[in-house]
Amino acid sequence: MTTDHPLDNGIDDEPTTRPPDWWHRDHPTFTALTGFFTGLAFVIVIPGAFAAILSALFDYETAEDLFPFVVLTLAVPIGLLVAPRTRRFGRYLLIGMVTTLLVVVGVAALVLWVLVSREG
Repeated sequence: MTTDHPLDNGIDDEPTTRPPDWWHRDHPTFTALTGFFTGLAFVIVIPGAFAAILSALFDYETAEDLFPFVVLTLAVPIGLLVAPRTRRFGRYLLIGMVTTLLVVVGVAALVLWVLVSREG
């Protein structure tokens, strides 16, 4: 680096501001929360978006026949579990997916039970 002033050594006297170090590393809480809520959103958003895209592109019967292919999206969390760098995130992603499925199935079963028991 060449400078015009003889006393200038090319080093800035002003301190540079840099982001906190913990943000650039894998912060354990950040990774766990992000993975869990990504799993929650994955279970809710992906099947709905897939169904919407299929119904926009194909007729009803074809879209209904192609909908089971949404299971192929499970390759994403499985791939995250395989790679060592993303294993922790993938683990929490699966925990979020399973927890969401359990809550949805549990609430649906409870609502169905209440509706059936009140009918008689």
